[in-house]
Amino acid sequence: MSEKFQAVVIGGGPGGYVCAIRLAQLGIKTACIESRGTLGGTCLNVGCIPSKSLLNLSENYFRAKNFSNLGIEIQKIKLNLKKMMQNKDQAVNTLTKGIEFLFKKNKVTYYKGIASFKSVNQISIVDDKNKKTVIETDKTIISTGSEAVSLPGIKFDEKVIISSTGALSLNSVPKKMVVVGGGYIGLEMGSVWSRLGAEVHVIEFLDHIIPGMDKGISKEFIKILEKQGINFHLETKVNSIKKNNNSANVLTTSKNGKKINFDCDVVLISVGRKPNTKNLNLESIGVLLDNKKRIEVNNNFQTNVDSIYAIGDVIKGPMLAHKAEEEGIAIAELIAGQSGHVNYDIIPGVIYTFPEVASIGKTEEQLKDLNIKYKIGKFTFMANSRAKAINETEGFVKILADEKTDKVLGAHIIGPNAGEMIAEIAIAMEFGASSEDIARTCHAHPTFSEAIKEAALSVEKRQIHS
Repeated sequence: MSEKFQAVVIGGGPGGYVCAIRLAQLGIKTACIESRGTLGGTCLNVGCIPSKSLLNLSENYFRAKNFSNLGIEIQKIKLNLKKMMQNKDQAVNTLTKGIEFLFKKNKVTYYKGIASFKSVNQISIVDDKNKKTVIETDKTIISTGSEAVSLPGIKFDEKVIISSTGALSLNSVPKKMVVVGGGYIGLEMGSVWSRLGAEVHVIEFLDHIIPGMDKGISKEFIKILEKQGINFHLETKVNSIKKNNNSANVLTTSKNGKKINFDCDVVLISVGRKPNTKNLNLESIGVLLDNKKRIEVNNNFQTNVDSIYAIGDVIKGPMLAHKAEEEGIAIAELIAGQSGHVNYDIIPGVIYTFPEVASIGKTEEQLKDLNIKYKIGKFTFMANSRAKAINETEGFVKILADEKTDKVLGAHIIGPNAGEMIAEIAIAMEFGASSEDIARTCHAHPTFSEAIKEAALSVEKRQIHS
């Protein structure tokens, strides 16, 4: 007799494991199935967490090489890449084991294996020894995440032609790296290897980097990264990538029609991700997909099959771990008869380069398209006391507020600790705050967050320190 659950979550990534824990907290007998063998999904295993480890370590290495400018004399700075990778792996292992502990604590049943639907209420699990288990469920939540996409006809070997996964585990610093795509992942991983000594070239088809973010931020960002040594080739198309043993040749065409060849050790293809909906046998139970193979859901994350739900990267919306987490909690509470909630207008996006870039709400371009009149408040870190004291003055804070009501509509930050600072704006927007509300809130001195207060003051042209 197969075991019966009230809810089964397929996928143990940020959305899935959070959903499973919350379901269990609400008294629902829950199981979670993960094919990877370790919990945490792409984000924890080969994404956000290991990349942040390498971003931090590479930044420390880069800073250490320049300590003498600050009066700190250190001799013979040496890179130990093997040890750096071990540090990264240790962080990942600790966190994955932590999630397994949370499953035990909350009495979530954990299955390791590949899941597929045998019927609407039956799920087949095949483990790494090819042993098959069938479980029954009242409700199923699909949270199987996404995978990197390549260019047409180009396959990842994760050695010379790599995805973000390969970029996290190179065993030596490439002399020359070509990054195809100027989005979040490409810029983060390009930054890591540039700091460690690689010559990095970023090829972007559009006329700007980080598509979807505020163009003012994009322009400032590219200037900063160029000063750090990263080379950009905008409005450039990749025609072909040819692998030659331990190297590759990237043939491109620039906006003026000029053909440019890039010989390099490594090509990082970072042009997006696709939902991981294959092998679930969804077609047999009639779950509908859109033309991008995303699962179609209603406002309550419910598919066209009443007992099946989907969250995270397999549905529409930004492919972000924290978005999936919010959806995981929301659907768990909805299943339990509560009022789950996700405010899609207030989901921050962060790029963990140096300096960091963070964005929330609407951009100027989006407000113009919507014909919404707005006011701008802007403050540079050059005029921030804390930033001046530690010589991290690049970047600015920009706040967009409704012209009539003064309600904050969006904020965009490039500068130190931007990823942490954006949370203040998120809370303000969640409660419908105005720029005046932020401007009249006391901020500790000296802190980076004072730049947010000054930007809010700047909405009405009354900033103090500029």
